[in-house]
Parts: sequence; C-alpha cells; structure tokens
Amino acid sequence: MKENIVVFTGPSLNSNKAEKILKAEYRPPIKRGDITTVLNQGVDIIGIIDGVFHQEPAVSHREILDALKKGVIVVGGASMGALRASELDDLGMIGVGYVYKQYKSGAIESDDDVAVVFNPDNMQQLSESLISIKYNLEMAVKHGIITKDEFSGILRLLKSAYYPKRNYNIIFNSNILDKTSSKDLKRFLDENKVDVKTRDAIEVLNYIKNLINSLD
Repeated sequence: MKENIVVFTGPSLNSNKAEKILKAEYRPPIKRGDITTVLNQGVDIIGIIDGVFHQEPAVSHREILDALKKGVIVVGGASMGALRASELDDLGMIGVGYVYKQYKSGAIESDDDVAVVFNPDNMQQLSESLISIKYNLEMAVKHGIITKDEFSGILRLLKSAYYPKRNYNIIFNSNILDKTSSKDLKRFLDENKVDVKTRDAIEVLNYIKNLINSLD
C-alpha cells in the first residue's frame, strides 16, 4: 500500500533533514486553507509540525476535522501541530511529543510558548521558543546550575519579551545571574541544550513511519 503523506514543517525541522527520516511531500508551515488544498489533491496522512501564528490566519479546527471525517490520519507535534492536537485529540487527531503533552496538561496554553521568527527563504530559526528555553533552564535547576529563584526571575523576563526577540542572550545581558552563575549556565547550555521542538518534530515523523509499517 502506497500512502500519500504530506508534512507541514519549517523551523522546527527543515525538509532536507526530515526527508532522511520519512519519505513524504514536505510543505512550508501550515496556514489556513492548506488542508483543504491537500484534501483536494488527495492525501492519506497529514503531519502538522510548524504553522503560522501571527503572519497569516492559522490552520482552523474545522479544516482538520474535515480531514478526519474523510478518513485522513492527522498527526501533530512540536509547534502548531502540538497545539491543535491537544485541542482535537478527543476527535481523532493524534498528538505526540513533549510539547503536545505540555499543552494537554495545561502547563502551557498560549501559542506564544512555541512561537519563533524564521527566515521564510530557508526556514532558519532566528529566535528561540520559550518552551525550549524553559525546558533547558529546568534542567539547569535540576543540575544545581541555577536556583529556583533565579529560574523564576529569568522566566518572568523571557515571558515579558516579544517572541521574535527571545534568545539566550536576554538572560546573559540581564543582571539576574552573577558572573559565576552566568558562566556556569553558558557552559551547561553549550553541552546540554536541547531544542524540544526539533526533538518532537522527529518524533512526529517516526510515528508516521511506524504507522505506515503497521499498515503494510
């Protein structure tokens, strides 16, 4: 059985890297109307990783529900896919990954937590997502690199920053950490930093890959 697979991705995982994991048709971050387009063209499985939040209208719930009603498998994670999956998993959309679980649990609620700015020509990410920074700072707390109070102060600072401006330099340019703690955190991030959205994007592709294998 040959499935028609369309995956919407971008800054979380570029299509060149994605293609090495799963053979599929890769399209830029999803926006409103894109699902209707691929339904008309014929599709069996849709993967939603990245999507637009503020530049253009976001993919609607109705579009995804239309796909599900037509028997299309829709898998989401990492970014817009995680948000929509947390809202529609009771109706058949499949959600995978850390970010999806954070939305589903209510630990995060806003698209601001995953939003980044990127170069539309090459999908290069130009800012850091709040959820990834927060994840890495939580790891730093667990390893005794920063204190819980320092973590809380940094998080307040990051939340107050406009999402296109978010990056790790905001932390190091502030006066929240002393020189020693700042140096220790930089070293820790250099050695251990994780982009949870990229990790989840890979999980979406592997889920679809395993799903195909189970159908064959």
